[in-house]
Amino acid sequence: MLTLTPFVVIWAAVAVVTLGLALYRKVISASEQDIVFLSASEAGNIPKQQALAARLGGIDKWGKTLTVVTLVLGLALASIYFYGVWVEVGSTIHFANR
Repeated sequence: MLTLTPFVVIWAAVAVVTLGLALYRKVISASEQDIVFLSASEAGNIPKQQALAARLGGIDKWGKTLTVVTLVLGLALASIYFYGVWVEVGSTIHFANR
């Protein structure tokens, strides 16, 4: 049977990077304010808020991409593993002729 260890290590690395990116986004968004600044007295906060929104948008784009890659790789690995088990078990079981 094909050894899947290198592929599992790659998948685990991608999953850890995805989780790390999610935690990074959580830390970055902790300083986010839920208030939209519109008045002239708060004009100094608008560029900060726009920069944070742009940064979170970039993180979200990579996060969605890595999440999909992680899921697809995981499903592919599981499919290959279960197919290999199915073929191996199917080739060793002999049914009696009745």
